[in-house]
Amino acid sequence: MQFLDLVKQRYSCRNYQEKCVEQEKLDYVMECVRFAPSAVNKQPWKFRVVKNEGEKAKLQKCYSREWFSTAPMYIICSILHDEEWVRSDGKHHGDIDIAIAVEHLCLAATEQSLATCWVCNFDAEKCKEFFAIADNEEPAVLIPIGYAADEPKKKGGHQRKAMDEIYISGA
Repeated sequence: MQFLDLVKQRYSCRNYQEKCVEQEKLDYVMECVRFAPSAVNKQPWKFRVVKNEGEKAKLQKCYSREWFSTAPMYIICSILHDEEWVRSDGKHHGDIDIAIAVEHLCLAATEQSLATCWVCNFDAEKCKEFFAIADNEEPAVLIPIGYAADEPKKKGGHQRKAMDEIYISGA
């Protein structure tokens, strides 16, 4: 599959089948995450897989949308602040690094016929409490992952900016 085709195939899924994700597929996806680039190769991240019913119920209290509860499993994607690279002007790169790794996760999942959705609007403090997450670690993104029970909406031209709005050629 061409990379552009893969990118176009990925979408934010908001309805999942009950079918479990095979361990081989999860392992493949996480291997792709492991190779994501990061500033100074610090890899300031931790990924927690949540799939047993009790843990899923806790996570669903952190983001209580009905569609979220349809996912058979979740991945909590956290920044390890004591490991992130800090530029000389004080700019922390943990947010950038976790975003790169999470998008590797989402694209690898898509390649494996799995669906995902970025969830950033959740109660991070409650998540830290429920999962005994250390002070130096920030849960930044929740990723529901599984087999889609819906169809992606058409990605029409109105949903994407025109090329000339995002791309300046030859400086």
